[in-house]
Amino acid sequence: MLTPEDYINGQILLIDKPLKWSSFQAVNKLKYTLINKLGLPKKFKIGHAGTLDPLASGLLIVCTGKFTKRITELMGMPKEYTGTFHIGATTPSYDLETEIDATFPTEHITAELIEQARLSFIGEIDQKPPVFSAIKKDGKRLYEHARAGEEVEIAHRKTTIHEFELTRIALPEIDFRVVCSKGTYIRSLAFDFGQALGSGSHLTALRRTKIGEFDVKNAILVTDFEDTAIPKQA
Repeated sequence: MLTPEDYINGQILLIDKPLKWSSFQAVNKLKYTLINKLGLPKKFKIGHAGTLDPLASGLLIVCTGKFTKRITELMGMPKEYTGTFHIGATTPSYDLETEIDATFPTEHITAELIEQARLSFIGEIDQKPPVFSAIKKDGKRLYEHARAGEEVEIAHRKTTIHEFELTRIALPEIDFRVVCSKGTYIRSLAFDFGQALGSGSHLTALRRTKIGEFDVKNAILVTDFEDTAIPKQA
């Protein structure tokens, strides 16, 4: 078991974030446990190395104490995700946060077209972040503009898709595995993939499986942290 001094000196915690939890909630749960169960000071430093949306599960790297200085370094590492695209329909948020706003034909989609679309996303690409994202524009988060019904111009960004594998094709669903650079929006990849098919698409499942060499297989559920990391009282 780690001591309070170990956490203050710095630890990298691999957490498997549950679906519907925000990254902020997960970190707060750990902080509460460390302060109230292990006696760390209230000003104890803790933070995560890369937000994971509430509608996604998987690997969240949490740094404690002196290791919070490494957050920027860890955030720059490539990330691996697995998930599912639903082909033939779009949503304003590009995922299940919002309702379907348009449907598109899928009868023309062939195995050859799917493969052609897949190959077109490998390498450096221009990507437009979703309007339902935390990027700031004119002092407000984009999702605040979107929920207020305000239209804003969003600039495209350069991002890199290192690997893009389609692991199951059973239209309207396509399962995938992708390895990408920092700043890649998998929701935008879902939307753009649908357009490349001459149809529409949105993200219905997402799990972050790796950040650099860190693997979710070695992570613990945030809900299990107290039982596994905090010594029991005699």
